[in-house]
Amino acid sequence: MKILIKNTDLLTMADEDQILHNVNISIDSGRITHIGDIPNDFTPEKIIDGREKLVMPGLVNSHTHIAMSVFRNYADDLSFWPWLTEKILPLEEKLIAQDIYWGSMLSIVEMLKSGITSFADMYFLMDETAKAVSQSGIRASLTRGLAGNESEGQSKIEEAIEFYKKWHGTDNGRIAVDAGPHAPYTCSSAYINMIIEMAKKYNMRIHIHLSESKKEVENSYEKYNKSPIAHVNDLGLFELPTMAAHCVYLSNEDIDILADKRVHVLNNPASNLKLGNGFAPINKLLKNGVNVALGTDGASSNNSQNMFKEISLAGLINKGINNDSTCVKAITALKMATINGAKALGLDDSIGTIEVGKKADIILIDMKKAHLYPKHNPVSAMVYSAQGSDVDTVIIDGKVVMESREIKTIDIEEVMYNVEKHAKELIKR
Repeated sequence: MKILIKNTDLLTMADEDQILHNVNISIDSGRITHIGDIPNDFTPEKIIDGREKLVMPGLVNSHTHIAMSVFRNYADDLSFWPWLTEKILPLEEKLIAQDIYWGSMLSIVEMLKSGITSFADMYFLMDETAKAVSQSGIRASLTRGLAGNESEGQSKIEEAIEFYKKWHGTDNGRIAVDAGPHAPYTCSSAYINMIIEMAKKYNMRIHIHLSESKKEVENSYEKYNKSPIAHVNDLGLFELPTMAAHCVYLSNEDIDILADKRVHVLNNPASNLKLGNGFAPINKLLKNGVNVALGTDGASSNNSQNMFKEISLAGLINKGINNDSTCVKAITALKMATINGAKALGLDDSIGTIEVGKKADIILIDMKKAHLYPKHNPVSAMVYSAQGSDVDTVIIDGKVVMESREIKTIDIEEVMYNVEKHAKELIKR
């Protein structure tokens, strides 16, 4: 479809905090074709009025488990290990395919409503999540989470390979499939080696949890005499493009490894705070050249899939922790949610900035809101003032998925009804 966005302000994210005023943007065959003056022979099928709007790249949620929205508000105010072992894992054993499908759809609704156009997900029964992604129009990098050892985990690897063959590159490339060793504490060394071989064979990226809690790091030193970061590095995991979620407890040696191996760190501010796991040394990571992206984590440990909340936390908490109001500036926090996230997913050549030739993953922010006035600095406004509900329109792969807050691809009432029904049945099981 040919789309013209007229008379809008544009935050490109391509050149620091470059803002263009009163420009036009043309989209054709899913890509951005012109910014500024539009050729006279461009005949749009749809015109979007961009006045009182700010156009920016769609947000990238670099780490989540979207099906876990069925656990929202179920297990709160608990420490990490009791939360995981006493509440979440027992419920996960009772999940069925329909729970995963409707939970995925619910999170996608929430993500689209708050301007997320791409996400990276790790879970199981992932065919159901892929169906939801395909039907909704969102972009995703999906991973069948893998945990176990070399004897009991082979069947899961076979599932992951079948999932890759079925879904990777489908829906005009909107769906990618990665390899997902859950964490060093749930995967034996031999099993991680098996996953590495699979990833090499199928050219998969790696998505893993690392150094999320103090106990995890302490147990790693007891078992391997090294940190989780050093352990998986010695196994050769970082020879593959790797997205490492959390990375809260890091030594200077760990940070050196992450920088040297060009590992992408996925920061999850709200989830880490809610579970009492602390806060990752983001400023130190950035200063050492590590690409840091933002994620919400699942709705069971965050209760929200709202990236604007994560952006604000990233911009605020680092200042407080470091006693430095100049660290992790607004533009840096916004990069973490856009171009840095695109880099983590291996998509920075096609999304993450608004540039001619890139895919049209675009959001329009309604700037006519009291909390966004006066309009001194749009970058600051997006980080310190904006809300997810300020997102008016979402375009993904050149298709209008949401307009004037109405999602075009999903029956929201049906989703909410089914999630409530399946969540209650899950608790009974």
